[in-house]
Amino acid sequence: MSKPWLVDDGLWELVEPLLPVPPRRFRNPGRRRLPDRLCLQGVLYVLHTGIGWEHLPQELGFGSGMTCWRRLRDWNEAGVWQRLHRLLLAELRAANRIDWSRAVVDSSHVRALKGGRRPDRARLTAVDRAPSTT
Repeated sequence: MSKPWLVDDGLWELVEPLLPVPPRRFRNPGRRRLPDRLCLQGVLYVLHTGIGWEHLPQELGFGSGMTCWRRLRDWNEAGVWQRLHRLLLAELRAANRIDWSRAVVDSSHVRALKGGRRPDRARLTAVDRAPSTT
């Protein structure tokens, strides 16, 4: 059975240059930082299995769930996922591996900030307003 959370060398070569390099503290370096590849595998494990971050097994060697979660947060703030998505799409497009017949474009969730009139107030259908129940 394959383990989809394990990052192979080919994928890691694409992901590694996109990850931000943390500043090194010289005076008080603290504990050695867990390698990014292991944290990425921990993130993928949690996302694949659906377990909570706090339940990530230490035996897998991916670090704690909180470490993986913080790394995911930092990578998200740095825009890593958007750049990786663009990179993978460009590679698939160059290899002619995208099936555009199955693509869907839906704009029903995009707000029209400057367009359209405000809806009119609903008109009453009764002669008088309903009596208050309070």
